[in-house]
Amino acid sequence: MSTPRQRYREQVRSEIKQAALAQIGAGGAAALSLNAVARHLGMTGPAIYKYFESRDSLLTELILDGFGEVAAAVRAEVPAEGSGGEPRERLHALARAFFSWVVAHPHLFHLLAGTPSPGYRAPPESVRQAREVLGPFLPVFGRGRCGPAAAPLREELLRWVEETPDVAEWVRAYAPDGDPGTALTGTVMVWTRLQGILSLEVQGQFTGMGHRAATLLTAEMDSLADTMGL
Repeated sequence: MSTPRQRYREQVRSEIKQAALAQIGAGGAAALSLNAVARHLGMTGPAIYKYFESRDSLLTELILDGFGEVAAAVRAEVPAEGSGGEPRERLHALARAFFSWVVAHPHLFHLLAGTPSPGYRAPPESVRQAREVLGPFLPVFGRGRCGPAAAPLREELLRWVEETPDVAEWVRAYAPDGDPGTALTGTVMVWTRLQGILSLEVQGQFTGMGHRAATLLTAEMDSLADTMGL
């Protein structure tokens, strides 16, 4: 059980993160300033460093929180064991969950999808967290088969699996019964398509084009399902 002091500390840290997200939402990650966050919360500049040692440490925690949130949103669409579901339907459900979370948290998506600020280096933990987001897609594509257009990519990714133990472990953990090369090929392709659609959507690039991003998402997922034999 946490002590009152620990609970107070976590409350203040949460308030700092919420203020930082509001600042990022208003001006982008480059606008984030610990001193500005401190002033917003009525704290002194030095006081905030008791909770986060640097601007980058705050950014890192926001990024890890973001990956955790979107992973939970995607994971919530994974069917219960034994309940099945057609791979194509599952692909659409997972993609919609990813899409919906990003549309609701565009400023966080910018943190996850790019470099928040010049010189920032994401910790290795962020790679593991990103894989947790994509993991539920692996068993979906593991039940498919690569079409001719995707075959060269499958060969390259299969070598990556064979040469990189942590990647092999990740694929095996989510798709133990599927072909690892096929599972990873589809997952890489869905990641690039989601990133492309969502990057354009949160930047407002579809404005005035006469279509909804969600409609484009459905078309892209059906196209990918065809490519991957789902």
